[in-house]
Amino acid sequence: MFNSLRGIIGEKRRDTVCLWTGGVEWELAMNSRDIDALNPQGGEARIWTWMSHRENEMRLFGFASAERRATFLELQKVEGIGPKAAQKIMGGISQEDLLRSLEAGDLDRLTAIPGLGKKTAQKMILTLKGKIITGGNGEDGGETSPYNELANALVEMGYDKKTALDALIKAAAEIPEEGNGTEKENAIFRNAILLLSR
Repeated sequence: MFNSLRGIIGEKRRDTVCLWTGGVEWELAMNSRDIDALNPQGGEARIWTWMSHRENEMRLFGFASAERRATFLELQKVEGIGPKAAQKIMGGISQEDLLRSLEAGDLDRLTAIPGLGKKTAQKMILTLKGKIITGGNGEDGGETSPYNELANALVEMGYDKKTALDALIKAAAEIPEEGNGTEKENAIFRNAILLLSR
């Protein structure tokens, strides 16, 4: 529904940020690391969003980048982790440290995150290893590969994200540089599926 909001930061609290956009002040639930990444109060910010809608509650969550929002959504795929727990985890560890810990299966580092127990940390490693890609921290939330959207489509089909990105890079190398952008993208996607099915 909402991809992002751009406006002036009205207030920064411990776990929320108020953002003015066109005469409307939005209250966004944010983790401490994303709040710290924003400009000071009174400065401009673009905040990526995700809405939680339950029977008795509607909550808008905010993130400093699209990559951070993607991590938040991946965390919720782990059994026992909801939106509030995902935000707490993200506030307790950096993006890079989280990725390293998942890839290395570092239970000690993960359980050092406040409120994260051993069983949930083990579930995180089993569910997310190889699934979270670290990218830039710029305003546009740029990620490490220009094929991230295609990779996400392949992940939805059941492929591991890193494997999908590798296949897309190999497939792109076999496609001529010239040609329409959409046609080229479709060709890369088809070739990647062929590579993955071998």
